[in-house]
Amino acid sequence: MAGLATLADRDAIEAEMPWSARDVPATIYGFLSDIARRVPDSPALTFQLTAASAADRSQTVTWGEMLGWVTRAANLFRSLGVGEKDVVAYVLPNSLETAVTLIAGSVAGIVNPINPLLEPEQIAAILRESGAKVVVTLKAFPKTDVPQKVAKAIALAPGVQTVLEVDLNGYLGFPKNVIVPLIRPKNPVAHRAKVLDFRAACSAQPAGHLTFADSAGDRVAAYFHTGGTTGMPKVAQHKYSGMIYNGWLGGHLLFTPKDVLMCPLPLFHVFAAYPILMSAIASGAHVIFPTPAGYRGEGVFDNFWKLVERYKVTFMITVPTAIAALMQRPVDADVSTLRMAISGSAPLPVELYNRFKAATGVEIAEGYGLTECTCLVSVNPIEGAKKVGSVGIAFPYTEVKILQKTPEGFRECERDEVGEICVSNPGVFEGSTYTEIDKNRDLFAEGRFLRTGDLGRMDEDGYLWITGRAKDLIIRGGHNIDPAVIEDALLKHESVAFAGAIGQPDPHAGELPCVYVELVAGAETTVEDLAAFAASAITERAAVPKFIGILPDLPKTAVGKIFKPDLRRLAITRVYDAALAAAGLTARVTSVIEDRKRGLVAQVEADPATSDGAVRRVLGDYTIAYDLNRPGA
Repeated sequence: MAGLATLADRDAIEAEMPWSARDVPATIYGFLSDIARRVPDSPALTFQLTAASAADRSQTVTWGEMLGWVTRAANLFRSLGVGEKDVVAYVLPNSLETAVTLIAGSVAGIVNPINPLLEPEQIAAILRESGAKVVVTLKAFPKTDVPQKVAKAIALAPGVQTVLEVDLNGYLGFPKNVIVPLIRPKNPVAHRAKVLDFRAACSAQPAGHLTFADSAGDRVAAYFHTGGTTGMPKVAQHKYSGMIYNGWLGGHLLFTPKDVLMCPLPLFHVFAAYPILMSAIASGAHVIFPTPAGYRGEGVFDNFWKLVERYKVTFMITVPTAIAALMQRPVDADVSTLRMAISGSAPLPVELYNRFKAATGVEIAEGYGLTECTCLVSVNPIEGAKKVGSVGIAFPYTEVKILQKTPEGFRECERDEVGEICVSNPGVFEGSTYTEIDKNRDLFAEGRFLRTGDLGRMDEDGYLWITGRAKDLIIRGGHNIDPAVIEDALLKHESVAFAGAIGQPDPHAGELPCVYVELVAGAETTVEDLAAFAASAITERAAVPKFIGILPDLPKTAVGKIFKPDLRRLAITRVYDAALAAAGLTARVTSVIEDRKRGLVAQVEADPATSDGAVRRVLGDYTIAYDLNRPGA
């Protein structure tokens, strides 16, 4: 395994040969076949359905078995009419079948992972948009509503021809596997798609060879939707070359067949799909998936360190919100095998890094990636100097520029000057990042550098620092405020576990900074105490929040990011309701929706006696649009 400790190491790897000369497989099937030949009997994936105890029942497949299962599944998809340009969607939590579907779907056609936390209407919209022919999802099972939601979605997506059901009962031992069929929830089917059992249908296909010719070369093999659990996500296209590049990085720089990766992140997200699963394929490492819901699964946080001990984990894959939750629990097991924690998805606060290292003795290597780049961009070197708070140095064959757009074109920033992070690497699909042509307009700088929308700077040592999200900037009367300034300050308070800062609408300044916090379990504090703490900790006077809200739980995406659109909805509702009440109007915000052209729009309900003009006089000065509705109208 080549080392990546310094920029010189990165440059030396690139100097060996160009990426195009690297001896890597051209297709995902070739990629998987290669590792199955090299280490056929080594464990590939382990899935543990429950985590009430770290010793709960689990199932493991070897790399040889994985190739056979993927071959059967790819043959099945082709037999169901899936060609190279047809879509196999899956709406699944984590399981062995989820990983198989991700790989086999990309072998037979284009795989489209869909977040199972979405509502039926959103799932249906994605299925229609992608033109999915086959959907893989769960069979009805206790304590999940995914099968019921998907059945409703498919009724709204008539293009789906076949539904393949994954039965989690196969992961249970006696007597639970006998009881579940007796208590299995009902799932009325209102659609016309053919329904088959996934494992049974796979078993009817040959495992030793593909029944069709593998792809001749590079092509689009995956659609990943960007965004969280609501809104109107874009569809990013991923090619074999980008997927394999991500795997090559992990196999060449980080992992070996002796490594064990604990990955409680969802396989419908690029972090788990590419830097983890593809890197395991490249290296032969062993990946552990604890519970279908990962970190959200019952018992995972409480038994996490015991799971590390059980499987002798060397790398834990995590996100800042999960680290914060783990730091509220004792390290109650032998974690001496743990070499490193790899964190992504959101910026890692320095205070959280320090808490984790003090509790475990293990460092966190923070990385940076995007769905639009087929993920990986940079990482704090595993073996080298880590600059806590940065996202490290760019990976080999990745070029990062910090640019500012001017009327004359793009200008490259000086060292430590903040601009937009722009990326070129084998994972960037130049000119065609999104399926919708219009979404690619103005997306590239200098023709090949993907404009990420993230703000950052490059320091004198070549380390990349993310300073904010361009769209997340709080703009107070023309003054730009980085939300991280507020969040980092509040996270230093001993009672604060999570903080999400946003701009709340203001009729005079446009936006004012506000922050919502979630407290450490069992902690008590007041808004007044937090306000005083923030005022003393935030040196930028304009950034001191004008409102602080304490919530039982901050809204988060499936990979642990604080979901700021929901916080914005809360703030808009609170501010508009207060303004309407102060004006003596019988009107209130019933919801805040996302409109494709107008962004977030408040839905205001008013009684017949409240005139349109009165509402307009109150809300007309705010930048957030509103629709006025009359009950019964």
